[in-house]
Amino acid sequence: MGPVAGMAVLHARGGADVIRRLVVGLAALALLAGCTSATEEAQTSETSTPTETPAAAVSPVEARAIAKEAYIYGFPMVDNYRVQYAYFVDNQDPEYKGGWNEIHNTARVYTPEDTAIQTPNSDTPYSAVGADLRAEPLVLTVPPIQQDRYYSLQFVDGYTSNVAYVGSRTTGNGGGTFLLAGPNWQGEKPEGVDEVIRSDTDLAFVLYRTQLFGPSDIAEVEKIQAGYQVAPLSVFLNQPPPEPVPAIDFAPPLTADQQRASPQFFEVLDFVLRFAPTLPGEEGLRERFASIGIGSQESFDADALSPEMRAAIEGGMADAWAEFDAFKKADIDTGRVTSSQLFGTREDLNGNYLYRMAGAVLGIYGNTAAEAIYPSFVNDAAGAPLTGANNYTFRFPSGGLPPVNAFWSLTMYELPASRLVANPMRRYLINSEMLPSLVPDPDGGYTFFVQNPSPGIDREANWLPAPEGPFMLVLRLYWPKPDALNGTWTAPPPEKA
Repeated sequence: MGPVAGMAVLHARGGADVIRRLVVGLAALALLAGCTSATEEAQTSETSTPTETPAAAVSPVEARAIAKEAYIYGFPMVDNYRVQYAYFVDNQDPEYKGGWNEIHNTARVYTPEDTAIQTPNSDTPYSAVGADLRAEPLVLTVPPIQQDRYYSLQFVDGYTSNVAYVGSRTTGNGGGTFLLAGPNWQGEKPEGVDEVIRSDTDLAFVLYRTQLFGPSDIAEVEKIQAGYQVAPLSVFLNQPPPEPVPAIDFAPPLTADQQRASPQFFEVLDFVLRFAPTLPGEEGLRERFASIGIGSQESFDADALSPEMRAAIEGGMADAWAEFDAFKKADIDTGRVTSSQLFGTREDLNGNYLYRMAGAVLGIYGNTAAEAIYPSFVNDAAGAPLTGANNYTFRFPSGGLPPVNAFWSLTMYELPASRLVANPMRRYLINSEMLPSLVPDPDGGYTFFVQNPSPGIDREANWLPAPEGPFMLVLRLYWPKPDALNGTWTAPPPEKA
C-alpha cells in the first residue's frame, strides 16, 4: 500500500515465476482429491512442522547475533500479521474489515483516520481478502472493467513477497478467473480458471486497487467492487467442501511501537512461522532461529528468558534497528537504493532480508516496480530535511510529467508515523486526475506549493498542505513507462521557496 523514500513499496518481474500455469481439463474429482490431500496434511498439524533443532546451549553473544538476524528476517512477517489481525481477526479494531476468505470492499479512499499501515495510498479505493489457504484454494473472479480504468490485484504471501498480479498491466481489463493456492495444495487447474497462483505461506493477502476518477466517480467504483467475487474452490466446483482444518488460536499482536523493542516480537514471529514452511535454501536460517527457540518444537516464551538472554535478545533487536537506520540514511534517503529494489517476488529480493525489512518499515505492501514505483523525498534539493517550518515548491517542467500508462500522484505524509496529513482542505495528494483543475505555469509546466500555511487564495488550486513538523513526499507512478523504470526520466526534488 505504501512506498518509500526514493524507493518504496517495487519491481519489474511482477511475480511471473510463481504463477503455475497448469493444464486445463482435469476432472473435478482430481481437484478435490488435491484439496483433501492438503487438508489431511493440515489436520495433522495446524501449522508447518517446527524445526527439530535441539536446544543446544547458545551463549548470550551468539543469541544476540541470531536475534538480530531473526529480527531483520521476521519484521515484515510480524508487521504483516499486525495488519491482518486488525483487518480480519479483531472485530473490535476500528480497522476491522471482516472474516477470512471473503472480499471486503472500501468504497472510499484512505484518510488520516486509516492508521493500520504506513504510507497508505489515497488514490484508489481498496478491496481486501485475507486468505486462509490451509483447507483449500480460493477462486477469485474479476469482472470486465472499462479499458481506461486502472485496477490491480496484488497477491502477497506471509513473507510480504509479491507473488503475482492480476490487473490492467498483467491480465488486461477483460475480466477473468484466478485460483490462489497454498503451499500444500496438490490439485490441478480446474476448467474455467485462467491461472493458478501459488502462495509460499498458508495465510496470504490479496490487495485490490481500483482507480477513482474523482469524487463523482465513486458509484462506478462501487459497481466494479461489487463484481469482484471470491469463493472456496469447492464452492466454485459445486462440490462438497473438504474436511475443515482446526481453528487458529491467533496470537495477540504487538503494536507498531512494541514491535521495535519488545522481546515478545519473537513470540509473534514464532507463531507466524508455523504458517510458513521453510523455503529452499533457508534451512540453515531456520535452524539458527530454532537454536534460540524461534520456530522450534516449543513456543518461544519471552517471559522465561534469563536476564542475560533477555538482554542479548533486546540487544539483537537494537542492533537490527541500528543496521536499518544506517542503511536508510546512507542508501535510501540518498536515492542510491530505490523502491524497485525493496519490493517484489522472493526471486527479486534474492535473500536480501534488510531490503525486505526496509520495504515493510517504510511502506508495507509496496508494489513491484513494473506495477508502480515510488520516488520519495525526505530532504529538499539542498539535502535539508523537509519540514512544515519551511515552504517548498515541487515543479514538473513543461513536457516533464511522470511517464505512466495509468496515473501518477504526489502524496504528503507526516513523519515519523508515515500517515496522511489532516488539513482543512482534506487534500492529501495531487494527482494526474486533478490536472484540469490545476493552474499551469506559463510554459505549460506545473508548480505545486508544498507548505503548512495557505499560499494564498490564488495559489490554493496547486497547494499540497504540509504538517507543522517533518514530512515525506511520495510520488507514485502506476504502471510506469520504460523511461521511468530505466532512469531516463527522474523525479524533481522539492525546492525550498
